[in-house]
Amino acid sequence: MTTDAAPIAPVDREADARRTLGRRRRSSPGGAQRRPGFIVYGCLTAVILGSLFPLWWSVLIGSHHSTILAETSFPGWFGGNFFSNAATVMDTVPFWRATANSIIVSTTTALSVVLFSTLAGYAFAKLKFRGSGPLLVFVIATMAVPTQLGVVPLYQVMAALGWTGELMAVIVPALVTAFGVFWMTQYLRQAIPDELIEAATMDGCSMIRTFIHVCLPAARPAAAMLFLFTFVLNWTNFFWPFIVLGPQNPTLPVALQQLQAAHFVDYSLVLTGATLATVPLLILFAFTGRQLVSGIMQGAVKA
Repeated sequence: MTTDAAPIAPVDREADARRTLGRRRRSSPGGAQRRPGFIVYGCLTAVILGSLFPLWWSVLIGSHHSTILAETSFPGWFGGNFFSNAATVMDTVPFWRATANSIIVSTTTALSVVLFSTLAGYAFAKLKFRGSGPLLVFVIATMAVPTQLGVVPLYQVMAALGWTGELMAVIVPALVTAFGVFWMTQYLRQAIPDELIEAATMDGCSMIRTFIHVCLPAARPAAAMLFLFTFVLNWTNFFWPFIVLGPQNPTLPVALQQLQAAHFVDYSLVLTGATLATVPLLILFAFTGRQLVSGIMQGAVKA
């Protein structure tokens, strides 16, 4: 007489080990699932307050009259002169023209840097060609060259092209940056598996189609970070636009520099102008902050 025994399910020792390790981490006080303590929240609060202090100081001084810094009793709250100071700023300098110029320059250069840096980063990270390593080292080495060393020859080139006083003189030299190429190269090297590119090639995709359908979706988080970084960098850039642009066609930092008189500086107007120049950046981060964080987290999970 024979009896049929029930088959014994195979034991997945690796899965059991992972579950046991997860339970230990959740149960142990020093595990990876421990919530941040008061020290972490205290440090974050200090960083946030330190970051908000310059904006608070600008609004505070800008909301009072010009003699506020000379008074013995310094007020701790905002005054009622901010909007009148803002109207004075807009009447003193070409504020709206400068704002439009800054938007054009920052948006154009940010989009261009993202496009060309992604193309170059994809080539350095995933395409095999002779001399790619030394060429990437040369591109990175250019970041060590101070910008001031190239001002004179760059100005001579812009004068020969007839671009002095025009926005093209600010946009063209900033169409691509070495930092952007390095940033996208390092990200794409980790974010895109070589097997994915080989599979796209075997399916008949050309190099351009592989770049569009494989590289661009994977590069979205890094491209968003690079866009915001480049936009802010060009929005606050003062040195080169001050040299090559005239007072009739300035960007916003150059226009705000005109608020400083020869012998007297009205810091209420200057800080009011600085606050107005910061408002577009705050609006940009308010609308794109959540999408940026979610894109970074998606890229981290995929990597």
